[in-house]
Amino acid sequence: MLALRSARVHVVWLAVLAVLCVPGAAGAAPGPLKGDGSGLCADVAGGDTAPATSVITWPCHGGSNQGWELTSAGTLRTFAGTRCLDAYGGNTAPGTPLISYPCHGATNQQWRYDAAARSIVGVASGLCVDVTAGSTAPGAKLELWPCHGGTNQRWSQPSASGSDSVAPTPPGAPKVSALACRSATLTWTASSDAVGVTAYDVYHDGQLMTSVSGTTLTTGVTLTPGAVWGLYVNARDAAGNVSQASPTTSITVPQCSVDTQAPTVPGGLTGTAAGTAVTLRWSASTDDVGVKAYDVYRGDTKVGSTADLTFTDSGLGARTAYRYSVLARDAQGNASARSAAITVTTGASCSTAVCSTTQVGTDTDIPWGLVALPDGTALYSRRDAQDIVRLDLTTGTKTSLGTVPNVQSTDGEGGLLGLAVTSAFPTGDPWLYVFHTSPTDNRIVRIKLVGGKLDTSTEQVLLSGIARNKYHNGGRLRFGPDGKLYASTGDAQNGANAQDLNSLNGKILRLNPDGSKPSDNPFGTYVWSYGHRNPQGLAFDSQGRLWEQEFGNSELDETNLITKGGNYGWPDCEGTISQRGGGCATPGFVAPKRTYPVADGSCSGIAIVRDVLYVACERGTRMYRHVISGTTLTDTTTLFAGTYGRLRTVEPTPDGGLLMTTTNTGDKDSVPDNSDEKILKVVLGS
Repeated sequence: MLALRSARVHVVWLAVLAVLCVPGAAGAAPGPLKGDGSGLCADVAGGDTAPATSVITWPCHGGSNQGWELTSAGTLRTFAGTRCLDAYGGNTAPGTPLISYPCHGATNQQWRYDAAARSIVGVASGLCVDVTAGSTAPGAKLELWPCHGGTNQRWSQPSASGSDSVAPTPPGAPKVSALACRSATLTWTASSDAVGVTAYDVYHDGQLMTSVSGTTLTTGVTLTPGAVWGLYVNARDAAGNVSQASPTTSITVPQCSVDTQAPTVPGGLTGTAAGTAVTLRWSASTDDVGVKAYDVYRGDTKVGSTADLTFTDSGLGARTAYRYSVLARDAQGNASARSAAITVTTGASCSTAVCSTTQVGTDTDIPWGLVALPDGTALYSRRDAQDIVRLDLTTGTKTSLGTVPNVQSTDGEGGLLGLAVTSAFPTGDPWLYVFHTSPTDNRIVRIKLVGGKLDTSTEQVLLSGIARNKYHNGGRLRFGPDGKLYASTGDAQNGANAQDLNSLNGKILRLNPDGSKPSDNPFGTYVWSYGHRNPQGLAFDSQGRLWEQEFGNSELDETNLITKGGNYGWPDCEGTISQRGGGCATPGFVAPKRTYPVADGSCSGIAIVRDVLYVACERGTRMYRHVISGTTLTDTTTLFAGTYGRLRTVEPTPDGGLLMTTTNTGDKDSVPDNSDEKILKVVLGS
């Protein structure tokens, strides 16, 4: 009989093996299971093949007693498939030792690997394979323990014999019941999977709300009063494959109580001019429930909304008198009367960050990718309509260049996304580079512009196999000063992709213009940096350094300075907030240069002009302006807060200004031409 601690260790390791191996599968080479916390490998003690030998941690040496493979039946096998990871005695209690034992396929030898959490979970117990007491010393035993996400429960992806690479089918249409102001019940129909569904992830509009087991088809969800959300569900299997999303069910969350009382009128409105910008300030209104926002009027035209007590109206005419007033609104739309009006006269010339803003175009679809050209025109992609338009920035004339072939939307935020051209476009280099969603994946293609039209017969697929999903597709393209093409890819709603260097998702990719891999990429692949959730902004500064903008889930967005081979932490770290495991303190993670609360951010595009970084934000309905000083962002100011609504894309113009686009309607679906968006030209000042 083994001593208890020895038996516990053997049971833990056997449990890990059972997760990794699939009975009856053959042909894959067994591989090591390395623990994140210790850097040591799962090892059958002493290389002993006797039944009930303990599984321990030991320096990695590649022996057969450290070779594990996960079978499609859920067993973790070692010793060339002759032994399985086993929970000692069939016990399911915390502290049960893990051992090596002849394979028999009972539930105490069945495991699933949670790729997102990097954990090995016992099918019978629901407990995780754990290094006892979190030890990092050689010889520490493995056991079953409640899952907590610590590094002593995190393991490298097991080698898979006959591995499962097929994702579950999408869950059936979700339905909402018991809808209240802060809660509801969501139900859906089951997905199917070749091996088995292990979890369902519930989202609203790309933000994860909760996860439940693969046998659960209903859950309570927490809501925000007054929110208008689209709810949907994804399925996951034990191999970490994630389904495409279910259909979306839209809900309008009721308020918790009926409110008919309007806020009081804002008081104390004052205004000061600085060049051609006017800054307004006022005192707070009161309300029986709460003031949600203030609407600012220039004359009788609403020019913006803000939750603050100050607003800057920029890009005005010089030496011109403007009349302003402000009203207050609550969450249920009750509005006060406007405040007493004041008149402010602008100065003689522009001395502010923004000198003027002019609407140069409109579109009934979502303008997503955008390129400003030296001839005074711009090219932009229409995400849901799937064509590319040339816009004359002086006359507003629009000309369609043609439809990009093989584009398919995702009933969310996929479709026709990023655009890029080289500095020689179009006369010296006719290629237009495009990032788009196809029926099977996201991909990067290039198509020649011939005679002012897309010649689709010239299309070349430069890179395919980037996983797609309803949200988290990334999609920005940018040529660097090194002549390489950089692309941002989302995690496809599977956080495990971001840390998997064999995946193209959750990454910044770098490729040659012909689609080949640059020889100096850090991992010998297309991957330039990793650990990203849903990056969409890319821009280079005067030193040739790459900056990136990334959507967080529900807490923090982030701006990153990208380093070659850098790991930016998702899904363990969101901005500067730890989410699991070692979190943001994990050695090697690169910290962001700036974070933003999601409510003030959800920022998509970025641009750099004269080493000033401009960040366009959707939910935050604003643009942030940061001065780049060394490796930090300083002198931060907020522009256009509430003036134009949700801002998606911002791009530099050859004359030192900016183009930016709005994304106010239709941006959470794939319906073409159901939007009313603006394309704006910004003249920058000091």
